[in-house]
Amino acid sequence: MFNHFCRKAEMNKTEARYAQQLEALRAGGTVLWFAYEAFKLRLAKSTFYTPDFAVMLASGTLECHEVKGGHWEDDARVKIKVAAAMFPFRFHAFQWRKGEWHRESF
Repeated sequence: MFNHFCRKAEMNKTEARYAQQLEALRAGGTVLWFAYEAFKLRLAKSTFYTPDFAVMLASGTLECHEVKGGHWEDDARVKIKVAAAMFPFRFHAFQWRKGEWHRESF
């Protein structure tokens, strides 16, 4: 199922690690579906935000997950905040630090 929904070849190492985490959650029943860079959200006339992962939880809730290594660019943080204010999805960012995932919600 993982290969159907994720274009692994285009992911960086951190995103690929997170995709493995999502696949484990899917196998355990917490996640029903996920896809890598599945859609773009228009924030303004020429400004878009593409979540790293679209994730559907077992409850049917659709979330947008952003995956970061250790550093956020200012424009990326602004875009996810604007998207969270505009769209009815849950937005979370996940950073891999010290051997574990850290979540920030918007």
